[in-house]
Amino acid sequence: MTDLDRFIAGLPKAELHLHIEGSLEPELMFALAERNQVTIPFANVEEVRAAYSFSRLQDFLDIYYQGAAVLRTERDFRDLAAAYFDRAAADGVVHAEIMFDPQTHTARGISFDTVITGLLSGMAEAEAKHGLTSKLILCFLRHLDEEDAFATLKAAEPWLDRIAAVGLDSGELGNPPEKFARVFAAARALGLKLVAHAGEEGPPDYVLQALDVLGIDRLDHGNRSLEDPVLTARLARTGMTLTVCPLSNLKLCVVESMEAHPIDRMLHAGLRATVNSDDPAYFGGYIADNYHAAAAGRGLDRDDLIMLARNSFLGSFLDDEAVAGHLAALDAYVESMVA
Repeated sequence: MTDLDRFIAGLPKAELHLHIEGSLEPELMFALAERNQVTIPFANVEEVRAAYSFSRLQDFLDIYYQGAAVLRTERDFRDLAAAYFDRAAADGVVHAEIMFDPQTHTARGISFDTVITGLLSGMAEAEAKHGLTSKLILCFLRHLDEEDAFATLKAAEPWLDRIAAVGLDSGELGNPPEKFARVFAAARALGLKLVAHAGEEGPPDYVLQALDVLGIDRLDHGNRSLEDPVLTARLARTGMTLTVCPLSNLKLCVVESMEAHPIDRMLHAGLRATVNSDDPAYFGGYIADNYHAAAAGRGLDRDDLIMLARNSFLGSFLDDEAVAGHLAALDAYVESMVA
């Protein structure tokens, strides 16, 4: 292990853009398929990994939904969450705000309560085992209609004290943020924070819609914001957090190579950029892998990595006292490494 490996692994950090269904590793997929007697279109783990070659977001989503079919019981969702948290803790994650897609499961006849009860169990286990805190973000699938999103929000009402925010994911192109203006307004009225995927494949206008129509508190991805200098300046001035996912961007051909990734441009433009793993089982790496890839591809130094970690706490939905505690721990870690 190199000095940089050790530094990144020990660097206290939050993960703000993680789809829990996207942490389903092929080994667990096969184990759950066997446990639940579900047929999947792959013969072995190697065949699954060979299928993880994507040229666009929709290619990934097609296999993502196939994999999610093995998740059936509360135990399955607990095991899924526990596996992610074990991996995240090893990468220095001390707080995670994980996204889940209830519509992916309710469409298969799995109840909302089954999904969230299992995830909450895994979250509690992670806090007891690792001291790793977490929050839930309920995401609406944007390729479905507004009515379906409202039904999902209704199903979530008994659990609102355990849900921090709502989000918007799935296929971006052709599904602009404004399509969900009313359901986001309803979520805001219920006291939930708001996030949305925008500016990954979609144009800068989708980021503007997320800001002005949805009224988001945090921007997921946001890469294409850099195409609009006025929008970039606005994001910097308002301190809007961007949850950037370097390996995801590479795997989905949002960037041609890691050497072409804009993460350093974002930092230099004053944007509160963070590094996250998105769907790590599918995109080839968890959060430390993403820090490494960004550092290697763009020549980030330790100060840049520290800034990314600091931004992750500042951009979280933790209260001020918790954020201050994490920043103090981060400063102490950096000082110890210098010493």
